[in-house]
Amino acid sequence: MKRSFRHWTFRYIADRTALALYERFHPNAPWLTRQAVDFLANWLRPNDSGLEWGSGRSTVWFAHRVSRLMSIEHNKSWHDVVKSMLAARSLGNVDYRYHAADPARETGSLTHPYVTAGAQLPAESADFVLVDGAYRDCCAAIALSRVKPGGIIIVDNVNWFLPHASRSPSSILQDKKPVTPLWQEFQHMVENWRSYWTSNGVTDTAIFFKP
Repeated sequence: MKRSFRHWTFRYIADRTALALYERFHPNAPWLTRQAVDFLANWLRPNDSGLEWGSGRSTVWFAHRVSRLMSIEHNKSWHDVVKSMLAARSLGNVDYRYHAADPARETGSLTHPYVTAGAQLPAESADFVLVDGAYRDCCAAIALSRVKPGGIIIVDNVNWFLPHASRSPSSILQDKKPVTPLWQEFQHMVENWRSYWTSNGVTDTAIFFKP
């Protein structure tokens, strides 16, 4: 199958160049949009606790800023890398777990261990939940009940799953439906929540504020 390069406009090339420069000068920042990272840097508090599906630079970044973090990873080799990163920095406040999953699938199962690991947190106990990695619709469904009132759900690459006006490639158009029934349910549940949708022209990150 031939790859499409129709999205390689001058604007997209400029966006990718800006992103590459940002990542070069912020090598420890999470792989989220710059606006989302800036927001989180100001919003997080030292006594916060959180949950993330999909680990990486965000895991170390969060662990430096909050009291407790549960992080769930689907790739064994990457899990080993991040585990070493945490150990090298003596960060012992992360409950770091590995559960194999297939990130290529648009949806998984609400009973899959990768998903249910996050459901082990008490209801409304997390100040923030980051939905990244695999089975994101299932994880987003669980996040709704695990984040506390006043807390936030962060969805990375949200433009792949929910319709919104975005110039990022592979975005769901505004007149289309979310990509799976669980994403449709998530959209319905958060439709009256305040949100902060950010984009760097390459990908989008959205933050939803639970009332």
